[in-house]
Amino acid sequence: MSETEDTPDGWTCLLSDEVAELLSDVALPADVFSAVIAATVAINECKDDVPGSTASDRWPAQRRLPLGAGGALGIAEYVMVADAEEPYCVITRVQLY
Repeated sequence: MSETEDTPDGWTCLLSDEVAELLSDVALPADVFSAVIAATVAINECKDDVPGSTASDRWPAQRRLPLGAGGALGIAEYVMVADAEEPYCVITRVQLY
């Protein structure tokens, strides 16, 4: 295999226990579930440059990403661990509106 085939294109996106618990709630509306999953895909594909995300002034590795059209569903907060041997992100919190 070539080096390109051995290296994944995006970053792994993990969920905090709090976010995993939210997604496992059967009462969670499908559009919210889908928006969080779409956020994980966007983070994976775009790495640290997700369109629409904003960085924290105090901690640039922490980002906020609007959920749903125009952020109508809420915000996903995630942390980039770019200096790890294999960079990854963790969605640490989902704030729903």
